[in-house]
Amino acid sequence: MDPYATSHFSNRALLADLKAQKARESGSTAVVLSRIAEVDERKLYLEEGCPSMIAFCIGELNYSEGAAYKRIYAARVTRRFPGFLVALAEGRVHLRAILMLGSHLTSGNADELLAAATHKSRVEIEQLLAQRFPRPDWPERVRAIPAPPAPALMAVPPAQHAPEHVGATIPDLRVHGQVEAPRLEPPRPQAPERLETPIRRDRMTPLAPQRYGVEVTFDQEAHDLLEYAQALMGHHNPSAAIAPVLTSALRLWVAHLEKQKFGVTRCPRPAGRPATGDGTGTADRRHIPAAVKREVLERDQGQCAFVSDSGKRCQERRGLEFDHKEPVARGGMATVDNVRLLCRAHNQHAAERVFGAEFMNRKRNEARRAGG
Repeated sequence: MDPYATSHFSNRALLADLKAQKARESGSTAVVLSRIAEVDERKLYLEEGCPSMIAFCIGELNYSEGAAYKRIYAARVTRRFPGFLVALAEGRVHLRAILMLGSHLTSGNADELLAAATHKSRVEIEQLLAQRFPRPDWPERVRAIPAPPAPALMAVPPAQHAPEHVGATIPDLRVHGQVEAPRLEPPRPQAPERLETPIRRDRMTPLAPQRYGVEVTFDQEAHDLLEYAQALMGHHNPSAAIAPVLTSALRLWVAHLEKQKFGVTRCPRPAGRPATGDGTGTADRRHIPAAVKREVLERDQGQCAFVSDSGKRCQERRGLEFDHKEPVARGGMATVDNVRLLCRAHNQHAAERVFGAEFMNRKRNEARRAGG
């Protein structure tokens, strides 16, 4: 029988079936959150070639970015306060309620807030939070309405098309090339025992082939520097568009970072002998020569080199670190064959594989105490 066929239901039977399906959906959602929480706790996403839980949920579970953020956050809330997981499974609270209440929950108020939110709608929970955790009035402001945008190469989408994120704000429609001062937002009280949420990065939204819209908030210094750069470009950028300024600045900054991090240069020196660490005045074996960094960068193509048992390679390109396959502590040398690029998460994962999680956790705790 076709599970999607509905015409054979009577009105009463259709309503009863819908409610039964909804109950099963709530239970399934609760089960999924429990599994996400456990995978997150065990860091199993690392074994699957993903640098983070958010990357795993998007790449392996095929969630949208917004759905992944919400489920990871809800999973962390329900792991800490299991009563919400039971309530979700029983249909007493919905996923949105957990997202709204999560930042306000403590061990002292969790049961009370769960009871207060039971069978409440989003609007009712908003009213509940306003009563329990009042915020100051938003400041009044007057802002000039921008002129209708001319044909733009990098326009920010209107508010109704903005992607939805946990904690996201709705962007304004800005004129191409316009620099806007940061908005004044009301201060938000910091709740005790606040749960860590997945990091939300600034947005780059594809608009057309090889065209992207950028959504970012500048502080006053960046605002002033951008305006000054627009003025300095003069006839090279007569319309004072932002994109050419950023492109020029990024070319210079990327070249500087590549030289600093990977030793990239137009006139590379020949590779020297690798350090031996034999105590005869040679360099520390942990030092990686610039020539080795350049070759490793080219070989690994600026991407984390970790490959899972299933053959999936990590896609991370941010925060890359040089890793010795054979650790320096075990005699590993700073050679091209022994050095690879790993993201921070997989570098730590590789160390735990070699030295054990308990040893690495102890070293990290010692480093934190030493750093104050």
